[in-house]
Amino acid sequence: MFLKRVDGPRQVTLPDGSILTRADLPPAETRRWVASRKAVVVRAVVYGLISEKEAMERYALSEEEFSLWRTAVAKHGDDGLKVTAIQKYRQL
Repeated sequence: MFLKRVDGPRQVTLPDGSILTRADLPPAETRRWVASRKAVVVRAVVYGLISEKEAMERYALSEEEFSLWRTAVAKHGDDGLKVTAIQKYRQL
């Protein structure tokens, strides 16, 4: 079995004890972004699995878009990323 060489860790342990690996990341060609996929990418960056620059390049995200995701997770958790809840959370 051969492992592809990557920069950085192959997995990180999250505060709740779960493990996040590179295999858990959404595919690079993802175009339909649901809240759970956004949350995985944000956690991967926050806990050091991938860099913010790598995430933006891999998923073709702008700095502004990723910053909005990161802020929503910090303020409201994963629910802050749901499109149906945007109006609710923007008012707070």
